Amino acid sequence: MLDRDEESVEIGPPDKRTTLLFLRNPDRKLQKLRLHIDVRATDREQKDELERLLALGATHADVGQGDDVSWYTLHDPEGNEFCLLSGRADP
Repeated sequence: MLDRDEESVEIGPPDKRTTLLFLRNPDRKLQKLRLHIDVRATDREQKDELERLLALGATHADVGQGDDVSWYTLHDPEGNEFCLLSGRADP
């Protein structure tokens, strides 16, 4: 399930038992985040999810990771870091 409007995006399973709600915040990031989100796709491979996230406005983040890691570190459009993990999660 993905519900989106101009100010928010809600992500979760179709039964909506647990969802994540992301709200647009006009304030700029001023310090290190207290929460780090790891994302793992359930319906597509990592490379396909990476392309989708980049098309939605994510950008690659260089945080010193090497070329030998199995995840991608990204910034959302507001500069918050998150990681895209490899493999698929069981839905």
